[in-house]
Amino acid sequence: MEAKVHIITCANDMAKNIVKCVERCNLTADQLIFSALASSYSVLTDDEKELGVCIVDIGAGTMDMSVFTNGALRHSAVIPVAGNQVTSDIAKIFRTPVAHAEDIKVKYACALRQLVSLEENIEVPSVGGRPARTMSRHTLAEVVEPRYQELFELIQEELKECGLEDQIAAGIVWTGGTSKLEGVVEFAEEVFQMPVRIGEPQDIQGLTEYVKDASYASVIGLLHYGLQASQDSAKESKNREGGSVLSRLHAWFKGEF
Repeated sequence: MEAKVHIITCANDMAKNIVKCVERCNLTADQLIFSALASSYSVLTDDEKELGVCIVDIGAGTMDMSVFTNGALRHSAVIPVAGNQVTSDIAKIFRTPVAHAEDIKVKYACALRQLVSLEENIEVPSVGGRPARTMSRHTLAEVVEPRYQELFELIQEELKECGLEDQIAAGIVWTGGTSKLEGVVEFAEEVFQMPVRIGEPQDIQGLTEYVKDASYASVIGLLHYGLQASQDSAKESKNREGGSVLSRLHAWFKGEF
C-alpha cells in the first residue's frame, strides 16, 4: 500500500502547555488542531478549496498559513512575524506605550498610505506623564505600510518555496485580528496580483453580529470542526450498529433455513 499524507507537527512541550491551560479552566481537550486549519472550517468555501486557495491567519505573534488545492490540504507553515511587529514599530517611532500603540493601530492605522488623507490628524499619548501630541494619520500609514509589505513578501516567499503559487486560482483569504486593518485587501492585491478577501466566519446562527469577525475565525472554526467530528462519529456508530443487526439477521436466517 502507498499513501500521500500531510503531517503537521509542533513542539511536544508547547502542546502539553496548551492542554494544561485548558484543563486549568476545568475543561478537557479532546485533541489539538492547527489554527490555520481550524480557521479554514469557518471561512473557506468548498469551491475555493477545490479551485486552490491560501488562507493566512495573521495573529499577534505568528502568521499561520494553509494551502488547499483539489479540495485537500497541500501545505502548511508558521511564520514567526505578525501584528506585534507592527505595534512595536508604532510604539518606537511615535514614542508611545505599547498598549496605546496597539489602540492606535486598531483604530487609525492603514496598510496603504495612498488611502489616507494628508489633512487627517490623530492624538498620540506620550510616556512619562508628558502631554499627548497630534500627529498626521498619513505619517502613521507611512510607518505601517513597509511592515505589511514585509509580511506579504514572507508569505509570497513561502508560496514560491512550496511550489504552489500558481495553483491557488481562488487567491488568498486573510483572517485573524491583524487582517482587519484598512487597506490590507487593496495592498495585498497589488503585491500578490491575485484575488484577496478578508475571511469572516460563515454558517453561524444566533448572535452573529458579535462573532462574525475575522478575529474569531479560529474559534468558530474549532466549533465547526468539533461538530463535524461529532456527526462523523455518530454516523460511524450508526453504521456499525446497522451492520451488527444485519449480521445477526443473516445468522438467524442461515440457522433456520
